[in-house]
Amino acid sequence: MSDNTEKNPISRFNLLRRRLLGTLVAGSGLAALGTSRTSAAQDNKDELSFPGENPGHKVVYQFNKGDAEYHQHVLFSIGAMLRKYGDDIHVVVTCFGPGIHILAEFPKRPVSKETRERVASLAQYGVEFHACNNTMLTLGWTEDDLLPFAKVVDAGASDLMELQEKGYAYVSW
Repeated sequence: MSDNTEKNPISRFNLLRRRLLGTLVAGSGLAALGTSRTSAAQDNKDELSFPGENPGHKVVYQFNKGDAEYHQHVLFSIGAMLRKYGDDIHVVVTCFGPGIHILAEFPKRPVSKETRERVASLAQYGVEFHACNNTMLTLGWTEDDLLPFAKVVDAGASDLMELQEKGYAYVSW
């Protein structure tokens, strides 16, 4: 650490906090994805953002299909974004139609164990998963049918639109 950091306890604390967060992020949430952060993200670990700070990047993924290959592609893309941008990105996944089953405590469509584990890992890393209430009503579901980290939104389509109006980039397959 530099002399200025050693003399200023707040700066020293922030530096240590950022290094600890960088280490925890690299070792926990992304380990379940079977990957590690890129060297560019590691080089910038002293510039991590923290809860309450606005990330430099925001993206919303549309998740509306039920097949396993689709699940793998979208979840891999989300992991790639997290590896590239570290904690300088906020990711939202809006689930509706057949895609909502990844958020079900007991899915009514096939969802692989790997997909369920990756979704849970991404949620722990801070990815938000939104569940379309319109789809839930069609299925006869309530919030109790969802995984604890899922957030119910009125309609998946309006959620996508509103997030784009807030500056989120939109990704769809």
